[in-house]
Amino acid sequence: MAAHRSGPLKQQNKAHKGGRHRGRGSAQRDGKGRLAPKTLSKKVRKDLSRVDQRHRASQLRKQKKEAVLAEKRQLGSKDGPPHQVLVVPLHDRISLPEAFRLLQDRDTGTVHLNERGSTHSFMLLCPRLKHRWFFTSARPGDLHTVLDMAKVADTILFLLDPLEGWDSIGDYCLSCLFAQGLPTYTLAVQGISSLPLKKQIDARRKLSKAVEKRFPEDKLLLLDTQQEAGMLLRQLANQKQRHLAFRDRRAYLFAHAADFVPSEENDLMGTLKISGYVRGQALNVNSVLHIIGHGDFQMKQIDAPVDPFPLNLRVIRSSKDSGTAMEICSADAVADMEEDLKVLMKADPDRQASLQTEVIPDPMEGEQTWPTEEELSEAHDLLKESSKVVKKVPKGTSSYQAEWILDEDGESGGEGDEYDDTEHENFMEEESQDEGSEEEEEEECETMTIGESVRDDLYDEKVDEEAEEKMLEKYKQERLEEMFPDEVDTPRDVAARIRFQKYRGLKSFRTSPWDPKENLPRDYARIFQFQNFINTRRRIFKEIEEEVEGAEVGWYVTLHVSEVPVSVVEHFKRGTPLIAFSLLPHEQKMSVLNMVVSRHPGNTEPVKAKEELIFHCGFRRFRASPLFSQHTAADKHKLQRFLTADTALVVTVYAPITFPPASVLLFKQNSNGMHSLIATGHLLSVDPDRMVIKRVVLSGHPFKIFTKTAVVRYMFFNREDVLWFKPVELRTKWGRRGHIKEPLGTHGHMKCTFDGKLKSQDTVLMNLYKRVFPKWTYDPYVPEPVPWVKSEISSAVPEMDME
Repeated sequence: MAAHRSGPLKQQNKAHKGGRHRGRGSAQRDGKGRLAPKTLSKKVRKDLSRVDQRHRASQLRKQKKEAVLAEKRQLGSKDGPPHQVLVVPLHDRISLPEAFRLLQDRDTGTVHLNERGSTHSFMLLCPRLKHRWFFTSARPGDLHTVLDMAKVADTILFLLDPLEGWDSIGDYCLSCLFAQGLPTYTLAVQGISSLPLKKQIDARRKLSKAVEKRFPEDKLLLLDTQQEAGMLLRQLANQKQRHLAFRDRRAYLFAHAADFVPSEENDLMGTLKISGYVRGQALNVNSVLHIIGHGDFQMKQIDAPVDPFPLNLRVIRSSKDSGTAMEICSADAVADMEEDLKVLMKADPDRQASLQTEVIPDPMEGEQTWPTEEELSEAHDLLKESSKVVKKVPKGTSSYQAEWILDEDGESGGEGDEYDDTEHENFMEEESQDEGSEEEEEEECETMTIGESVRDDLYDEKVDEEAEEKMLEKYKQERLEEMFPDEVDTPRDVAARIRFQKYRGLKSFRTSPWDPKENLPRDYARIFQFQNFINTRRRIFKEIEEEVEGAEVGWYVTLHVSEVPVSVVEHFKRGTPLIAFSLLPHEQKMSVLNMVVSRHPGNTEPVKAKEELIFHCGFRRFRASPLFSQHTAADKHKLQRFLTADTALVVTVYAPITFPPASVLLFKQNSNGMHSLIATGHLLSVDPDRMVIKRVVLSGHPFKIFTKTAVVRYMFFNREDVLWFKPVELRTKWGRRGHIKEPLGTHGHMKCTFDGKLKSQDTVLMNLYKRVFPKWTYDPYVPEPVPWVKSEISSAVPEMDME
């Protein structure tokens, strides 16, 4: 019997591939040496075996662990800078002298006391632990001092009350410190041993539960006895350090001593000698030095005096006996022996960074001249090249036919969805503002405490009626801005074409072109701009990682700073800390800074654009008048007239260049001299080309409606204005779009056509736009604020709940 043979048309099914997973070797054999395009375009990495991969991962872990241990051993050692600890009491019942008494244990090590005004500090040298600490302190009410000292502190020691933890001032201080960026911190409780024994466990449990809200997974230490103080010192010495990026990339110094040498010509200016330990990076004498709160200065030279706080006493061989005889000399004795002071570096005029902050504009630079024929021909050729557009057309289409083919995208309306979202946001803001105003009135009533001896007729004497009227007017303006965003009244006494002559209409706010170099103010001729800011920042940060010549980290040096006013050393003698940062290249030059901020919930007063505010930007502190704008990814950003509380905004201001990352805090000076925190955020970019566009909305009312045509009045009040704004597109609050067809009469009535039938209760709007720029009000000097008192803290700052 013959076997069946399938014909040529038999269906052939694919074989099942289950279990036939190809390995790396079979894939390489099947590829026969061919590589994928991605592999060809990139550097071919060497494939490691599994054992080698584990070995490499183990080496990386070991290197990271050794780096952390080396950093921990360097801080506070004999070769590194002292471990600087900032002690911040967070409650009125905390006794700072008692805490310092426990930490100043003579059995632990040597104590060097130093008191300057309101800032108390001491140096603790502990040879047994091979560590040295420098303790400083500041009251939470002195907010700027706390923030400045937290910028250079290695560790912050928070002292808590056993019953309440922190009060309203301490909570306000914590909010500012968290917004600026916290270094390593430790929590200690003072006074828990004074409670009855039965209540101690309950108090610790309640306090730990309340502290978890701000400090999750942090251990509470006790500070009531000498033994507990010793355990606290060990904890401070062994904990892992947290980094702040804005200070790790720059050299900085906390002044332990300062001396002023007036110049021969002027007693108010002279040379300031600052002594302290170099931290962060190596300090170069040719760089610019920034003293917080006073400005930028140049250095003459850097000296290397004897370290006044050595961890181990110097052991010097006796000159009489060259054998085994030794004598131990203190640091003062060694200083007496060394008559000549060692000079590390002197400034090189050719390499020293300039203090020029602004560009000196040339008044003839912008003059126009008649172009030559060559320039006209080049411009014509360039116009031809730029006008070429690449399109997909059918085969055989001529260039003339291609001009008539439309793009697939077509035209976009651009603002249709924007209006709906805006109306929804305005409605939600209106409800939230109503609730916020009611809550605010309740809070004001709760926080107002009057003693029994104060009569009602004496209360009015403390009220500033002028300030009350100004604040009421601000609240009204903010309320109107939320209800009718950007709407303005057309003036009756001035023609609209003259009043709004700097404004223009846009087909679409998102897609319509706008040249960022057009109609720039004179202040833009004074600032510096990067061709590519990101590449410059990357290059400078890469140079920092390489070795830089100068005073190394941990050295005790004396800086000779030239042309310093005498007020700097006067502030230092009154107790204000003197902190200096070395600037990176270009950071002394002025430009336009953009910062992303969010409104702080503890402040509800209206803040208008171009009001003078106080900035803490990274290591800088200055005053300026900013603009507020929306934080979007577009090329144009709409101006916000007030600092809103619901969304993040971008603050634009003239200020010296600062390379991000850097934290940002905004303060406002009140009428009583106190500074209130109004917003927190971070530095976004240094970009003068970021366009902030102001929008004004002119409104009109339909008078007569004929299907899709309507007569609109009250938008303009004369015929010439209607003809002037005729090309600008119209829109309505209910989503219709249209344009002006013709004017009617001489009183500003106009006939308009729309894409649908208009409702009688609708409102006709016209959007006009203008680019705005910040005001040049930069001032590096910030006046000292009045210290916070508990009665002045708003009830919007909640106290810790111990229930």
